[in-house]
Amino acid sequence: MNKLTKYWFLEGFDLFAKLGRPTMMRMCEILEMEHLDKGTAISLGDRDKKSIFFLKKGAVKISDAKSDTVKYVVKKGNIFGELALYDQQAAAEEQAFALEDSIICHIGADMMEKLMEKHRSLKNAVLKIYGLRIKKLERRLQDLLYKDSTRRIADFITDYVHEFGEENKNGRIAKNLLSQKDIANLTNTSRQTVSNTLSNLRKARLIDYSAQYISIPKKTVP
Repeated sequence: MNKLTKYWFLEGFDLFAKLGRPTMMRMCEILEMEHLDKGTAISLGDRDKKSIFFLKKGAVKISDAKSDTVKYVVKKGNIFGELALYDQQAAAEEQAFALEDSIICHIGADMMEKLMEKHRSLKNAVLKIYGLRIKKLERRLQDLLYKDSTRRIADFITDYVHEFGEENKNGRIAKNLLSQKDIANLTNTSRQTVSNTLSNLRKARLIDYSAQYISIPKKTVP
């Protein structure tokens, strides 16, 4: 893959905004770029060789390698595998799968660390992403303590559609990339509870959904 194509790839990432063209072109020399089919497993590396990934197109699911429990979903324009920079043992317990056809680039964690040391803006941007993921996990714990299962599922659907969806004349719509089991994992509920809650939300006309999409009608969009 030529450097200009990789440059186009990196240009859409906010964390590289302050690096400048010369630095980004040097990055392009060491980046590997891949096109992935839906369902492809992405190797996050072993204990001795970790990589940081940049997602240009598609969506990726990060799961616990032992329990196969989904931890979070990454949308285009974001990174994943950054845990290798901060906690090698925890990083070894993660696995990733493409939820749809995707395009990624990846770089060795050691090379990424060197770039972050040279460029404070990059280091701060990665720390911010890592911090936001920690906050999401903390919020899930708070939700578990203070919200019932129905409210956790309803709030998750709302957040998901707002994060992954787009506005249209009828409201906001997102691709339905997660199974009911995935949603159950992410909300600490059961698949049956997810099924019942989604059905009730649709009957109340608070959401609509199919195997392909989940939407929130315009009158309920804040």
